[in-house]
Amino acid sequence: MSDLTTPPVGPPELYRSLFAAYPDALLLVGADGTIVLANPAASRLLGYSIEELTGLPVDALVPDAIRPRHAAYRGAYALHPRPRAMGTQMELVAKCRDGSEVMVEIALSPLQDEGLPYVVAAVRGIEAYPRVKQALQRAHYSEFVAQMGRLAVDTRDPQLLLREVPRVAAEALQVEVAVVYLLEPNGLEFRVAGGFGLGDDEAVGHKVANRPETKPGFMLSQATSQLVVDARHERRFPLPPGWLARGIVSALAVPLSDRGQTIGVLGVRSRQAKRFDDDEVRFLQSLSSLLATSLQRSQTEEALKHAQRMESVGQLTGGIAHDFNNLLTVIQGNLHLLEEHPAINGDDKAQQMLASAARASRRGAELTGKLLAFSRRQVLSPSHVDVAALLESLADMLRRTLDQRIRIEVEASSPVVCIADPGQLESTLLNLAINSRDAMPEGGVLSFACRPCHGLPADVAAELGAAAGRRDGYVAIAVTDTGRGMSEAVREHAFEPFFTTKELGRGTGLGLSTVYGFVKQSRGAVQLQSAPGAGTTVTLVLPRHHEAHAASAQAASARTALPAGLKVLLVEDEAEVRSVVGHFLRALGCVVTEFGTAEEALASLAHACDHELLLSDIALGQGMRGTELARRVRERLPGIGTLLMSGYSVELLHGETTDPADPAAPELLPKPFDRAALAQAIARALAARSVPR
Repeated sequence: MSDLTTPPVGPPELYRSLFAAYPDALLLVGADGTIVLANPAASRLLGYSIEELTGLPVDALVPDAIRPRHAAYRGAYALHPRPRAMGTQMELVAKCRDGSEVMVEIALSPLQDEGLPYVVAAVRGIEAYPRVKQALQRAHYSEFVAQMGRLAVDTRDPQLLLREVPRVAAEALQVEVAVVYLLEPNGLEFRVAGGFGLGDDEAVGHKVANRPETKPGFMLSQATSQLVVDARHERRFPLPPGWLARGIVSALAVPLSDRGQTIGVLGVRSRQAKRFDDDEVRFLQSLSSLLATSLQRSQTEEALKHAQRMESVGQLTGGIAHDFNNLLTVIQGNLHLLEEHPAINGDDKAQQMLASAARASRRGAELTGKLLAFSRRQVLSPSHVDVAALLESLADMLRRTLDQRIRIEVEASSPVVCIADPGQLESTLLNLAINSRDAMPEGGVLSFACRPCHGLPADVAAELGAAAGRRDGYVAIAVTDTGRGMSEAVREHAFEPFFTTKELGRGTGLGLSTVYGFVKQSRGAVQLQSAPGAGTTVTLVLPRHHEAHAASAQAASARTALPAGLKVLLVEDEAEVRSVVGHFLRALGCVVTEFGTAEEALASLAHACDHELLLSDIALGQGMRGTELARRVRERLPGIGTLLMSGYSVELLHGETTDPADPAAPELLPKPFDRAALAQAIARALAARSVPR
């Protein structure tokens, strides 16, 4: 019986066995800081053999950076040794034999009370703790995110980020493949924009269809992070054959989002099943957010640079157009006067030469118009437009020029008259028709419709603000196609400058934005209705003019015979232009008083107040502008007609308009013009004095 309770070994052997079997590293340290004994767990943790640890100064196990502080602590501890339990300090680090460092917890047990000059140090590696492993992993991921954040701040090159993000994702997660897909502007496919460890079947530039059965397409349809736990059992979408051939069995993908819209996918793949958990999802989402923000910033900066370039070009072409149109006014005017000169009236050769010169000057005027159209800085010349007639004319032209598989319909049963620039309105409708054609590559129906608006939708009324209650109301012009339609993402950005769904080189992204700009400048609003597979309808809401007013204006336009002896106050700073216009006026039977500045013209009113018409250029050199002159002259002579000329004026675009919807707005006559156009414009200006507003 006594044999059963007797230990198989004596106390010394028992203590040695306990020392050797203890799971934590144990070091017996002498008063001088030298290690006297070490157990196998210490050897495993620190990378030394037991023999190497024996006799080693304990300071050798302390990282160099904190060694002086540790030596001071050890000296103070030797004076007042006391037990210290495990876990009282968390941020302790031990230096291993290979120079690496390991986070540890240390308990100290002094043996001085037992009469022994030693301290037992129990050292436990804590990196294996789940909570510590998680914290270290998160810190590891945070460092990579910070690294990419610094790169994103420093670089303006999106291609560099598209190369670096997959590499960093693969390195941080220790996976074999990382890839970035970007959704193409057409929304129909994805492009591989960057990658790490990609196979030959998925190189940068490779395109993948945007369909739910493809992984990027499935991601887009779900718009949330997606995890493939084991590719061998994936049923949501077919995986590329190359995955399993390369041993890929798990994957994680997160969407790239720009202002709530998915623009791409960032994905990683691993040969290890069940490789990804919540920490990896959060890390990849952080990289995705950073990349999407950087891409958006790059696109915004590029669009801004483009806009600034366009602004510069616009200012340049505007100045050129103004000067060039003044020159053309002189050239065309003198050619017209020469045609009627008695000396060459019967000279056929001279008449041919004059006709050739006139054609060349008209081509010059067309070139100026193209320059202004390119810079989107046309001066609008609003008038009363019979929309139904315009739509019928446009439809006839489109039936001859568009794809014969496109059927064109017009619904405009009654005359509807709006106030807009006729040429720009036609150009806008043509622009919309071309967009509709592109949306119907296999053919379809293109419909035009116009109707008076007896009530405005709430959103349109809110957009128009106080003008929504105008007495004459509005006209709605709708352009509808049966094409493929737009997704919500495309629809939300459709009117933004530089946004296009067309391939590179086939669209500028300025089409619908110029439609929007024209309608807004015309005191109207625009609506867009579209859905994938349901076609598109763009509705222009423009100010309406009552038919009686329109008839009066049209009658005035038709009358080119002006009242005999019409007294005209002519103001033009360019002497040669003034001379030509003066000749035209006198040939029309007018009595003309000419001035080179607005100030001179205003001063003359103190002596003569019987003028019936003011004809002034808008840009009058450094002095008062023609629009301000017209306002002041009307204050002194309320019954006077006003007609402004312009070869394109920067000032006109800065808040000064000639919209007939404005009772105080004068007529606008674009340069260059001939005598007939001048006569018609004068007739309209005179008629406007008597037409009730």
